[in-house]
Amino acid sequence: MQLDKIVGYHKALADPTRIKILILLADGERNGLTLAEKLSVTPATITHHAAKLREASLINERREKNAIYFSLNDYFIKNSSTATENLIYRRAGSQGEADMSINDQARTREAVLKNFFTMEGKLKHLPAQLKKKLIVLEHLVSKLDLGRKYGEKEINEFIKAFHEDFATIRREFIMHQYMYREEQIYELNPREMWARWEELS
Repeated sequence: MQLDKIVGYHKALADPTRIKILILLADGERNGLTLAEKLSVTPATITHHAAKLREASLINERREKNAIYFSLNDYFIKNSSTATENLIYRRAGSQGEADMSINDQARTREAVLKNFFTMEGKLKHLPAQLKKKLIVLEHLVSKLDLGRKYGEKEINEFIKAFHEDFATIRREFIMHQYMYREEQIYELNPREMWARWEELS
């Protein structure tokens, strides 16, 4: 997730009324009038705050006749919370004795890539061990351009150039914070947010 997305997430939460709206929506979908009545505010106030929450991808909305119904975007709320924690704590203790030396890291990375990629650069299979898997994933995403937005079809074609199971690898990119996805658009996260295989034993 891009840093500006994390900042936007926290800005959207920085209001008591918006927090209350999210708490109410945790019980299920509600329309704007119901939310206004529950919070003792005007419908216009709900519309204003809902727009801020929607801009930050914290809620979804759908229209039914003259009413607009709101619901939580569970994936983005949980993903944003986790991304924030990872970003803050990722470097904690990274200079400790458990860290690998630069030379050791280079040797480990080279050995994994040699074992899991063919001479033509094709991925034989995704490693089961987390550390080796992260090395492979990092190698792949390093070939993408930071700041560029990729459509899902484009990402699929990129992955298929290395391995046929594009769906699994695409999902792993998201799970380990290498990429951020919003409405079928994929973008690289800053390298500081990537899962760090160097810190695994």
